[in-house]
Amino acid sequence: MQRRASGYATAGALVVATVAVLIYVLVARGPGGSPSGRELQHLRSAAAAAGCTLASFPTEGRAHTTGRVHYKTNPPTSGPHNPVPAPDRVYSVAPPPENYVHSLEHGRIELQYRPGAPAAVRNALRAVYDEFTHHMLLFPNNTGMDFEVAATAWKHRLACARFNSKVPEALRGFRDAYRDRAPEQVP
Repeated sequence: MQRRASGYATAGALVVATVAVLIYVLVARGPGGSPSGRELQHLRSAAAAAGCTLASFPTEGRAHTTGRVHYKTNPPTSGPHNPVPAPDRVYSVAPPPENYVHSLEHGRIELQYRPGAPAAVRNALRAVYDEFTHHMLLFPNNTGMDFEVAATAWKHRLACARFNSKVPEALRGFRDAYRDRAPEQVP
């Protein structure tokens, strides 16, 4: 009888913990919610230390299309997109922008590097990606961006003209501030 009571107590504690986590995710962060002041301060400091620029843009829309789209930001941060999102993973060849913009709408973070970037740059981005791969994509840019490294989220971009040893911390700050903060939350 005592074992059964102990089992019920453990199950009850797990249910309470699960509910608490769900409440935090849905209320404290909320789908499409804003990063905390602490997250933004860390991101701004890390971006400045790395010599990167942080920008937010108005939405270009969320319509589905099977055609090619000319985005106002480079790399793209929102806009019409293909109905099929690009899957979370590391790519050696980037998916079409219309597919990865759909991934941004689902709260993904995309780490991009200029094609032909040195192995040290690619390896550093891969290390940031490997730290926490949940809702992340990594690929060579295919839009002719002016930056050696960029990170994008729905309506947000971190752009680094040149890679240096402080860029990975700026990428981590961007990832932590904007992952899962987009109009559609898709697991």
